[in-house]
Amino acid sequence: MSSARALRWCGSSSDQSLRLIGLPRPGDVEVAIADAYRSEWGFVVAATIRVAGDIDVAEECVQEAFARAVATWPQDGVPQKSGAWLTTVARRLAIDTLRRHTSQRRVVTSYVRSEETTMPNDAEMASIADDRLRLLFTCCHPALSPEIQVALSLRLLCGLTTSEVARAFLVSESTMAARITRGKKKIAIAHIPYRVPTASELPERVDAVLSTIHLVFTTGYTAPSGSELVRHSFVDRALDLARLLRSLLPDDPEVAALLALIILTDTRRHTRTSGDGALLLLSEQDRSQWDRAAIGEGTWLVKESLHVRPPRRFALMAAIAAIHAESPSWEATDWLEIVALYDLLLVAWPSPVVALNRAVAVGIADGPEAGLAALSELTNESQLAGYKYLASARADFLRRLGRRVEARVAYEEALALSDNEVEREFLVRRVRELES
Repeated sequence: MSSARALRWCGSSSDQSLRLIGLPRPGDVEVAIADAYRSEWGFVVAATIRVAGDIDVAEECVQEAFARAVATWPQDGVPQKSGAWLTTVARRLAIDTLRRHTSQRRVVTSYVRSEETTMPNDAEMASIADDRLRLLFTCCHPALSPEIQVALSLRLLCGLTTSEVARAFLVSESTMAARITRGKKKIAIAHIPYRVPTASELPERVDAVLSTIHLVFTTGYTAPSGSELVRHSFVDRALDLARLLRSLLPDDPEVAALLALIILTDTRRHTRTSGDGALLLLSEQDRSQWDRAAIGEGTWLVKESLHVRPPRRFALMAAIAAIHAESPSWEATDWLEIVALYDLLLVAWPSPVVALNRAVAVGIADGPEAGLAALSELTNESQLAGYKYLASARADFLRRLGRRVEARVAYEEALALSDNEVEREFLVRRVRELES
């Protein structure tokens, strides 16, 4: 008797009946598919593009593969290697699509084979040239604008929705949709190769890749939406890609700096929430639980990256992270040094978000009045108009000054802008504290 017939024969969908006939429970399947989406999307898309030769075709095939998983896994069971199952299905769908378009298949097959023969032959390059790295460098080709490079990478490598990518960039969803579409068309029209660049091409490509990996990390470290503060698969993927890039470019100081930044920031990943899932601020975290070995590795990489003068953006960001990681307590943190590093970072990388982070550091180093004054200079920044952390930073300074009514308004503004449930619960607690 097949699984589907057994389920109908049983006449019940209870967990006990499903276990008796050897079928997975619906909840287990949903969790497995969600986990596969988070952890395997980039692998499956990258592997399918190699067959399809077209990003849109590959995405459609991967989406169909997940749809088939939804339809078949409840009956057949969750595969032991879900990523391999999804990749196999998606690649077969891509091959079927190409067979339906014979002329296209001839062009694409010739194109992919030619790219494979131009790959570098040395063992180091071959060892790291996996499909994800190919896709990352394709998305970060210099023919594409920096904004498109990062957006396309987040969409294809991480499976973020267009809305989530838009929030990461502080732009509207329609703007981001148009940006991603332009990027895909540019890759197709310009015949941008699907490969890791040769050694001579790497220097002009690496900055875009660093930016992409960093945004993957930050998007995972604090998820834009959902019930969890951290998307662990994104954080792990960013760390993995940073280490891959380090193995490719061991002498590049900014590659070392980005790896240091991710390692040092990630040391406190598991102390950012309490046992019941509540958000813990940096001042509340148990620093004895931070990974000391990782902090040692990260600080060593920071020192290596700071040999270049003037220091570049990731080196400065990593230096700030190192101060936090090495401080024995919140009170012992050298906030004046952090403000000085943010001053240098604003020169190396002018950004409204960097200015906001500097303002927060000023408020902690010199008091909430000084913090509010620094924040007031950012009120006309259009990119920060819908940025929840501007409102929440202002709310915190107002709360510390005892301006409860204004603080409550600012917290409610931040609450309206936040889609992450853990952050929302924290903001709700703050509002209740002000009310009481």
